[in-house]
Amino acid sequence: MTARIAQVDLPGVTPSRQQRSRETTFALLTAGAELLCTRNLAELSISDLCAQIGATVGAFYSRFDSKEAYFNALLALTLEGGRQELLKLPPTGSVHPGDLDAQCHQLVRGIVLWMRRHKGVLRAALVRGEHGANNWTGFKDLAQALSQSAALLLRPAPHDSGAVRRKPAATAAELKTVAFGVQVVLGTLVNAILNDPGPLSIDDDEIAERLGACLVLLLRAGSDGPAPKPRGRPSKR
Repeated sequence: MTARIAQVDLPGVTPSRQQRSRETTFALLTAGAELLCTRNLAELSISDLCAQIGATVGAFYSRFDSKEAYFNALLALTLEGGRQELLKLPPTGSVHPGDLDAQCHQLVRGIVLWMRRHKGVLRAALVRGEHGANNWTGFKDLAQALSQSAALLLRPAPHDSGAVRRKPAATAAELKTVAFGVQVVLGTLVNAILNDPGPLSIDDDEIAERLGACLVLLLRAGSDGPAPKPRGRPSKR
């Protein structure tokens, strides 16, 4: 988990001005993210978590009121890191602005790497969300922001030998096309994290390559013309 010590000023976390105490808080959060990669949230015990970093159970409860408060803080930290990483994809200057294939593949690789690093937290949020806890709202907001950011893929780079020109704003149709493409990518990865149905898992590099190619096809198909009109519902017999 990539984050600064200053980021542990999160809801549900007892604030501390001491650097060492803040480092312990961050270490607890990082350890939890790692342990959740191999066990579910119900199996994550406070004693195991503390033993992972050599802290006492008392140190845990001096920072978090409960296990639920701890996980909520872990979710908030994960989401903040996601906004910092995902909304900068693909990195500026990493590929030619007009190279749709390269842009899509870099975008998808970045998404896969981030979700792979945080798969334990994401899986725990999904499972807990199925039981009524509203853990997925923040991720939905992040996905929408990512869709808007990725809309740049559909706009050709302005070619001007002189002054720098702004790209035109994305149209509603472009936004919807990109949003659907991002939905396909994220939906596939969420399913891989939650159910791992195969043939590719979240840890297979090939999944990024195939989803990148899929996104290219979706964006190109959407730019060829208006989306097909939805057909009527099949009759019940």
